[in-house]
Amino acid sequence: MSTGTRPRIGEVVPTAAWTILETEKNARLIDVRTSAEWGFVGTPDLSDIGHTLICVEWASFPGMSKNPRFADAVIKELGDISPGKLLFICRSGVRSLSAAEAVATRYAERGQVVDCFNVQEGFEGDLNTDGHRGFHNGWKFRGLAWRQS
Repeated sequence: MSTGTRPRIGEVVPTAAWTILETEKNARLIDVRTSAEWGFVGTPDLSDIGHTLICVEWASFPGMSKNPRFADAVIKELGDISPGKLLFICRSGVRSLSAAEAVATRYAERGQVVDCFNVQEGFEGDLNTDGHRGFHNGWKFRGLAWRQS
């Protein structure tokens, strides 16, 4: 029986997300942007702290239709590890919040509680006054490790 309540999702800024990943072995970062964004904009680079980025599209470009198997795909990517904190990132922190809720809900349906966090500001950050991203806040703006393919 559902109570109609959604799991509570924490919020962290990019620098706090990096610290969690640096200090907690079972923490994972899940990038929920599209494959086009990963290829053209870049991705967080976690190699220096011994983590591998998990990339699962929340929605597919160009139509941005939601991936109906998103939560199951994330759980499959996590494999047999006992999930620590799960951090979700997108372009600006909007899609990743919905993605974190979906995964927390799926785990709850399985009788498991996981700590899911939305990375506020996202990878590129909010628009500045000129309508451009990457100049106000976000993972890249904060100087955190990233790479472009």
